Amino acid sequence: MDQARGQTSKLIAIIDDDESMHDSLWDLIKPTGLVVRCFRSAEEVLEYDLRGEVGCLIAEIQMPGLSGLELQARLKVEQCNIPIIFITSNGGARMRIQAMREGAVEFLATPLDYQLLLKTVRAALDM
Repeated sequence: MDQARGQTSKLIAIIDDDESMHDSLWDLIKPTGLVVRCFRSAEEVLEYDLRGEVGCLIAEIQMPGLSGLELQARLKVEQCNIPIIFITSNGGARMRIQAMREGAVEFLATPLDYQLLLKTVRAALDM
């Protein structure tokens, strides 16, 4: 990872209500040297000071409470332009179109292609 651009100091926030997804993504991303923090809900991540520290969000599209799309809309209203990568096990074309139209970096279906996810995280950090 290129420390000159500060990528290793940026936090990757994983937002998903599924513990096994937290574990899988943590195990994938942590060895790259990036800082990872897991959140169980969109509401929980909104309580965290995202500005400045967070370089990228990886968010489940469908969660109890606020959905990933609703989180994206809230961040947009707050002018918090953190790159978002959506993941989903059952999101349709309509959700994908909406997410991408609103500025998502990517919309990935599970089972995840982990190499594509890492490549997408790196691209998001360079934004």
